[in-house]
Amino acid sequence: MKVMISCGEPSGDLYAGALVAELRARVPDIEVFGFGGEHLRAAGAELLGDFRGLTVTGLTESLRVVPKSLSMLRRLAAAATTRRPDVIVAVDFPDFNLYLIRWLHRQRIPVVYYISPQLWAWRTSRMRIMQRCVNTVLVIFPFEEPIYEAAGVPVEFVGHPLVDLIPAVQPRHAFLHQRGLLPEAPTVALLPGSRPSEIHHIAPHLVAALPLIRERVPGVQFVVARAPGLSNELFDQWQGSGAIVVEGQTDTVLAASDMVITASGTATVQAALHERPMVVVYQVSEMSYRLGKRFLKVDTFAMPNLIAGQRIVPELIQEDFTPERVAEEAIQLLTDPV
Repeated sequence: MKVMISCGEPSGDLYAGALVAELRARVPDIEVFGFGGEHLRAAGAELLGDFRGLTVTGLTESLRVVPKSLSMLRRLAAAATTRRPDVIVAVDFPDFNLYLIRWLHRQRIPVVYYISPQLWAWRTSRMRIMQRCVNTVLVIFPFEEPIYEAAGVPVEFVGHPLVDLIPAVQPRHAFLHQRGLLPEAPTVALLPGSRPSEIHHIAPHLVAALPLIRERVPGVQFVVARAPGLSNELFDQWQGSGAIVVEGQTDTVLAASDMVITASGTATVQAALHERPMVVVYQVSEMSYRLGKRFLKVDTFAMPNLIAGQRIVPELIQEDFTPERVAEEAIQLLTDPV
């Protein structure tokens, strides 16, 4: 059996790696090749390219990576034409993968889309591509299934992969003590994102919020969860902030925290699975926000709120995302969590 897989972000790479590992356990002689990152490579896939330099947020920011994206699309299309996989698995990363599956639809290779585009949130016109080019959609949130059923797209709800991927973590006391922090002190986990463009917009506001929180919450301590593979320069701004930076241990950081300030995205699901109260923040360039807002179909962004069907965690998006508002919401959760 031959499988081509395409994923373009750290979270998608994690899920793709877990999928390939499970496929190998069931079909030991399976051949997997495609586009991804280190988790996919570690699972035994042959990488034709990785996504470093292609993961950005915002419509205007995406323009900078168009040449690299087109080059990778051509490489994958050529490989699919030559090697003729039995199935193509597209994992999330819709701005790239929807172009890919349109290119490959003409080759009559079956397509499975795992972790589908968020059509319920914005750019609903993309459903036409899913209807025409996808054989099966595997969705991870229950409210997505009826959306595809209504559109006539074969769909199956498979649950969120993070439920099975949360690792055993170091106990809070040991984790904090090893880093010179006090286990009994209030601890805030800071998750500024996994993409350089996210961190560029989000981290400065978080750094500026820390002294405001300290003024009202004596002894509070901060731990930054750094996603793997990011440059050191992105985290220079935390020097002198009093926060410690820990790389590649997001689940341990979350488990050791009392509350979380996190970029919107997969990390909100991660924090929810650890049952931590959170403040969700996000910001892109003003031009990207104005353009994107025209296509939005929802008035909430955080996944826990979307799943619940109501606002159960505070969101600070774009102009609402200021150091003062972050501090206000964090202080509320730290001093009066109920």
